[in-house]
Amino acid sequence: MTAKDLISTSIIPLKTSDTGQNALNRMEDIKVFHLPIVNNEEFLGLISQADIEDLNIPDEALGNHNLSLLRPFIYHDQNIFEIIRLFSSQKLTLLPVLDRKNNYLGVITLADLVHNFSRLTSAENPGGVIILELNNNDYSLQEIAQIVESNDAKVLGLYVTTFPDSTKIEITIKLNKIDIQPVLQTLYRYKYGVTATFSEEEDDDVLKERFDSLMNYLNI
Repeated sequence: MTAKDLISTSIIPLKTSDTGQNALNRMEDIKVFHLPIVNNEEFLGLISQADIEDLNIPDEALGNHNLSLLRPFIYHDQNIFEIIRLFSSQKLTLLPVLDRKNNYLGVITLADLVHNFSRLTSAENPGGVIILELNNNDYSLQEIAQIVESNDAKVLGLYVTTFPDSTKIEITIKLNKIDIQPVLQTLYRYKYGVTATFSEEEDDDVLKERFDSLMNYLNI
């Protein structure tokens, strides 16, 4: 999944001729705190709600001001993990997408990112979750996959969490089966440290309910 798969063209960018009040009204309508400013296909930068409020002249055109705009963007062929990194590091509510000639293509919204990432991580699919803790040197994706598949199950998603100043890592595994006991027994036999499991159908209902609540909040 790359940036071009996530582009929303429904959000119309601002122009330098738009007023600050116009920009604030559009931010409120679509529930974001940033909007791109684009002249023709040239991306000039992102303006935030705070930037406009600091101008203190909401009825003047944005182009009448000496704006210090942030220019975070993603190229259309970059991957979803780079997109997530930029959203997190820049604390954005949307991210502009450019082609390799630096022409503006559209934006990725936070709501669209969450929705598509849930598909990528199989969050909406029923199945059990196992969390392991082990030393970094002991991690073998091939061995974990073999253990899972030897119990007639499949890995839908696997995520590695590292910790600062530690050789320990945490492995979160999403399986395609709710009954994970056979997989757990084999992991114990191989001396894996299991720190948490989620295997009941109601757990999936709770996760789906929380995901739906998040999506409803982002779309308010």
